[in-house]
Amino acid sequence: MIGRPDTVPPGTLYGIGVGPGDPELLTLKGLRLLRSVPVIFTPVARPGARSYAREVVDQFLEPGRQEVVELCFAMRDDTAGMSRQWRTNADTILGCLQDGRDAAFLTEGDPMLYSTFVHITWALRERQPDVAVQVVPGISSIQAAAAVTEIPLADRDERMAVIPASYEGVELRSTLEAFDTVVLLKVASAKDRVLDTIEELGLTDRAVLVERCGRPEQTIIRDVRSLRGRRLDYFSLIIIRKSADVGRSRD
Repeated sequence: MIGRPDTVPPGTLYGIGVGPGDPELLTLKGLRLLRSVPVIFTPVARPGARSYAREVVDQFLEPGRQEVVELCFAMRDDTAGMSRQWRTNADTILGCLQDGRDAAFLTEGDPMLYSTFVHITWALRERQPDVAVQVVPGISSIQAAAAVTEIPLADRDERMAVIPASYEGVELRSTLEAFDTVVLLKVASAKDRVLDTIEELGLTDRAVLVERCGRPEQTIIRDVRSLRGRRLDYFSLIIIRKSADVGRSRD
């Protein structure tokens, strides 16, 4: 355990959801805390890679006053390797906090929804149970995509599901059959299987794809049949809503 002088109170880690990509969707609280902390941790897939979360808020940072620390969270197949990575990054964060400095951890979307921040929080609590952590919610890509397409996610007693598109065939099919609205995340890795399944269920005309929601390069595709043979961006999702055709005449 990294020690600290007893006279120095430990800092607080703020997990800040920066939203889906539009800097104007950062909350006022998130912006205030982002500007107040001396250290900002931002996740990257590999050393030297660009941080999507940092790109969203880069215009608000002050490099001369704030230290930006990149933490590598490379995708691994082995759970043990990922756990070591989380613990290593947790130690880096704890070193900052135990020096008495507050810090922000940036995450796209919301910190508690399919976020690296969830795992880093677990690792921090494992190392130091009383570590001070505050979560600042952000607008998820799910909400933002519903807004730009004008597709309601749920109404009255309707049921909605949010799942990774990597769900296997039977589970994907049963989810699509059981819920009124389904949002499929991480579509790029399972696009063809998703398209096959929604076509078999007669839901192709109820599906809309949104890619890089909120960014200047945002793309909305309402005819998902055209996705065949096309490579999708990692930040892509599909909304499938069974009820009345809503918002399909506008982009």
